[in-house]
Amino acid sequence: SGSMEPAFHRGDLLFLTNRIEDPIRVGEIVVFRIEGREIPIVHRVLKIHERPSGDIKFLTKGDNNAVDDRGLYKRGQHWLEKKDVVGRARGFVPYIGIVTILMNDYPKFKYAVLFFLGLFVLVHRE
Repeated sequence: SGSMEPAFHRGDLLFLTNRIEDPIRVGEIVVFRIEGREIPIVHRVLKIHERPSGDIKFLTKGDNNAVDDRGLYKRGQHWLEKKDVVGRARGFVPYIGIVTILMNDYPKFKYAVLFFLGLFVLVHRE
């Protein structure tokens, strides 16, 4: 979506880790799911809120967004919890996922790619 530019661009392939025992820190880039949304979100941890009970909640924001993510969270939710996190970004390969995005956004492109792959297989049979 462009919300994490310049750190990541649409189509970058992210490498994630998900070690539950590691504490989440301000500045880390996390991938999280919002209840009712199909696609996970990749944003940076903006604030941490630790309760006296030891529960830790956190707030996220896209690097390229003007405001935090509270508007993205489900109704009445103001903070994320560890259970919402799918993983943490540890590295990336630029633009490697752009072909998948193009195939989803432009179905005719997908059929053209499949046609040429099929043609390639037929021509190069032994």
